[in-house]
Amino acid sequence: MKILALGTVLEDIETAEQIEGRDAIFLTDSRHASQAMKLAGIVYDGEVNMMEIGFSRIETQQECVAGALYIPKHLDVLGRRYKILFFVNQHNIVLVDDDDYARRIIMKIRQRKTKQGESRAHFLYNFIMQVMLRDLELLGRYEQLLMSMEEKVMDGKTEGFQSKIQPIRKELLTLRGYYDEMMDVGKELEENENHFFTKKQLKYFGAVTDRADRLMGKTAHLLEYAGQVRDAYQSQVDAEQNKNMQFLTLISTIFFPLTLITGWYGMNFENMPELQNGYPGVIGLSLIVIGICIFVFKKKKIL
Repeated sequence: MKILALGTVLEDIETAEQIEGRDAIFLTDSRHASQAMKLAGIVYDGEVNMMEIGFSRIETQQECVAGALYIPKHLDVLGRRYKILFFVNQHNIVLVDDDDYARRIIMKIRQRKTKQGESRAHFLYNFIMQVMLRDLELLGRYEQLLMSMEEKVMDGKTEGFQSKIQPIRKELLTLRGYYDEMMDVGKELEENENHFFTKKQLKYFGAVTDRADRLMGKTAHLLEYAGQVRDAYQSQVDAEQNKNMQFLTLISTIFFPLTLITGWYGMNFENMPELQNGYPGVIGLSLIVIGICIFVFKKKKIL
């Protein structure tokens, strides 16, 4: 368990005596969560179970605000996610994390922020914003990937397109749902039902909501763009199929009169013209028919 005193700089607390009279952050895992919550004076009416986390949410209780963050990994959006529980009362925050992700986020806050956590609201703002810090960059990579796929489709390079576009759409749908949940988290904190935060501090949660809203809007735009790229691919495939059908139609049109000629001369009637020595004539007639067909097709700009 790690304990940090809130302030302009997050200060490490080594002994229990240093906690007295100071608001603090308690970082722990699920095995030691009850001990950390006892030290923080947080009373939670429920069980701390990381396995039950399936989405990001906020729950307001009489003695505390309990929240869960269900965070996709940038390198594996559809895979296993980071799970963090947090509990807030009038003085302290308890973070429960079995993946060491929360500790890494706090390290980044201490490295990058000059005002690391002057209050509980400010620290939560810094923490959640740090979680979503690189998400715009992630969405930018999706945009570049879709633009590249669109260029290839327009150039007629459609091989393997379906196997690439489907995972992208699934990942974007997952991210859109995640940002929607984060918007709800920001709104719930901003409602401040327990009055744990001052009115001045609520602006931090409004900023969280706005950031999640912008990210969700960007994701929705990318989903629409992915649909347009898929439509372009389908149009390209349809155009290729039409070309193939047109080619087969031309071949059928050319060979139809040839089939008629061969059928006619194949009947072997006694009075059939040129029956005895008609082979060169039939060849010549067939070539004339083919030439006429090609001339007509070119004049009609079909060929």
